[in-house]
Amino acid sequence: MIYMDNAATTPMDEEVIETMAEVMRRYYGNPSSLHRVGIDAELLVRRARETISEALGCRPEEIRFTSGGTESNNLAIRGAALRYRSRGNHLITTEIEHASVYEPFRKLESEGFKVTYLPVDASGAVSADAVRQALTDETIVVSVMHVNNETGRIQPVGEIGALLREYPKVVFHVDAVQGIGKLPVNPVRDGIDLMTCSPHKLHGPKGTGFLYCRSGVELEPLLLGGGQERGLRSGTENVPALVGMAKSVRKAVERQPQFMEHTTAIRERIVSCIAGIEELVLIGPKDAATGKMAPHIVHFAYPGMKSEVIVHALEQRGICVSTRSACSSGADKPSRVLQAMGLPRPVASSGIRISYTLQQSLEDADALCAALQDAVASLKPSAAEPNGRR
Repeated sequence: MIYMDNAATTPMDEEVIETMAEVMRRYYGNPSSLHRVGIDAELLVRRARETISEALGCRPEEIRFTSGGTESNNLAIRGAALRYRSRGNHLITTEIEHASVYEPFRKLESEGFKVTYLPVDASGAVSADAVRQALTDETIVVSVMHVNNETGRIQPVGEIGALLREYPKVVFHVDAVQGIGKLPVNPVRDGIDLMTCSPHKLHGPKGTGFLYCRSGVELEPLLLGGGQERGLRSGTENVPALVGMAKSVRKAVERQPQFMEHTTAIRERIVSCIAGIEELVLIGPKDAATGKMAPHIVHFAYPGMKSEVIVHALEQRGICVSTRSACSSGADKPSRVLQAMGLPRPVASSGIRISYTLQQSLEDADALCAALQDAVASLKPSAAEPNGRR
């Protein structure tokens, strides 16, 4: 089985597994305890924070540990909106955000905040100018993802961050779950106040994550209790997972140039294959070299064919892919992201996402292409019986 659904989650790195197992065996103390066993555990938590901050070029105290991308996004958005509500009640995001961003904004809207959902162009990109035009004296939070989790479209977060430097009252949040460790993104350079990461996209553990929180930015906590994470996120730290996360982030950032080169080569082969199958429609710009598309995600549609039919057809041929985001892949409705791009319902209902890492080879890409060609041929109307039934 060739696994091509790495935007949903990745298999864990063997070194990360071994490191976490060792921590589980030897460092079982509560980091808040004052005895030697607790202090040893606390030291590992501190080192994990330092490792991540070095990889991102920020300060250790700006890294706040959470249970994953969803919690980090909720903490950033709700935490900032509620903390700075006295400054204004206007929030800005886009129509193509992940559900863990989109739904918190919907909830805040129901609580009295005014939310502007920015449209995107036909390629799936929002513009910094659209952000500028949406800003008002009441705006307190802007949230724009780095890489779209369905299509792979890269958003101009650096350009938006530069714009928002002129608006010190506005907190800028970036969901960088699909970008950290894969594409160049630096919160300090890019003017980002809050940035989300989930290491299970980087061959790290599930159930852990972090939020970069720029010094000076204050948030209302979602979880109250023992006051861990400087009072922002109470709860006993998952020491093995934090150590595993730090290792996976460090390794991903170190391998980023190799990752980009390799995945770009894979993307070129897959995109060329899709372009040669007349029934399929490539979503987004073709060339990743322009900086518009992430090299590790390819999205296409088979208009008129349900996406799950294609997924199962490829699985029967030894290939694992997905339909949109794993968090909503079971939903029987068109993709909100593809509809926001102006694509018709038959296209928005038949999207397929292919995603890969350094673990996939060019031979794997060729095997995917062969399986895709065979699957589409088997699904053509000409492959049906004379009465139209398969």
